[in-house]
Amino acid sequence: MAYFGVDSALGATGQEAAAPARADGTVVRGPHPSAPIPVQGPSVGSSIRVALGDGGPSVFPLILGGAEFGWNVDLESSHAILDAYVELGGNAVHTSDSFASGRSEHIIGQWLHSRGLRDDILLGVRVGGHADNPGLGPVNLVRAVESSLTRLRTDRIDVLYLDATNDDGASLEDTLATAEWLVESGKARTLGAIGYTAAQLVEARIFASAGYPRITVLDVPFNVLRRHEFDADLRLVAGAQGMAVTPSHALEHGFLAGRQRSKLRGALSVRGAQLAANLNRRGGRTLRALDAVGAELGVPDAAVAVAWLLAQKLVTAPIVNAYAPAHVEELVQGVGVRLSRSQLADIARAAE
Repeated sequence: MAYFGVDSALGATGQEAAAPARADGTVVRGPHPSAPIPVQGPSVGSSIRVALGDGGPSVFPLILGGAEFGWNVDLESSHAILDAYVELGGNAVHTSDSFASGRSEHIIGQWLHSRGLRDDILLGVRVGGHADNPGLGPVNLVRAVESSLTRLRTDRIDVLYLDATNDDGASLEDTLATAEWLVESGKARTLGAIGYTAAQLVEARIFASAGYPRITVLDVPFNVLRRHEFDADLRLVAGAQGMAVTPSHALEHGFLAGRQRSKLRGALSVRGAQLAANLNRRGGRTLRALDAVGAELGVPDAAVAVAWLLAQKLVTAPIVNAYAPAHVEELVQGVGVRLSRSQLADIARAAE
């Protein structure tokens, strides 16, 4: 996930984001060829949509994550963040049954219900990590989905991310057979995956040819500093299968937002330790490169980091988290930024 502050990102296009249009059809562009496209409200942001995989629904190319809701962000502030995201044209929200032990789902469920927006929001939920229903075995998978539906106050999950990072020994065939029942019963509409190897994704496609549901969305931790996990094999498989890639950790635990640049003192929290891991020469070079591009385009480092991801082949919509509505506004600016080849090269070279 992408984070702001000290504790703080869908179909492969590989193309620059198209400039959004006003209600009268005129195109909104910045003064510089690579300048950000101004994000002025729902009439602008709502016109920016990409496909979630082959033939998938249209979504805003930035997914708002709920990892901080119920943990570092309370209910009222979480709802304000969600409201800001929708006002800027966003329509895709991601959470997990393990985020704050399910409190994130409770908060998002209350927001969806109170705003009457369930039919307007694409809801992605990762399951497999909750302590009560760990792994992807048939029994726990069904229980996890039912529990998430209850907390979210909804009858279906639009993208059900199967989290294989907590391996409980369940066979892929059993997991997909259970997922098939969930899809056929209307409890899940599309399958996503996180933590699967390239070989497992190929195996899943073979099962799909036999009638099991396809995995069409892939979440992989990925950013300019963290490129090794989205390796050549995963890229090859995702591209060949036409998967929508929704990378998490877009800001590397908040480091790429550029707010923390000096060594932290005293005992470190988990997030503090994550930030400290990048407080080195490589991290410093990367931030200076983001600073330079941001200064040229008039946008914050976080927006440049998002724009870098969106310029990468196969990436459709990063999953990002925020602590305040102002953070959402910064992140959304990245949707309208079109980085030149030289800017992309400068950033990548600094992160080597």
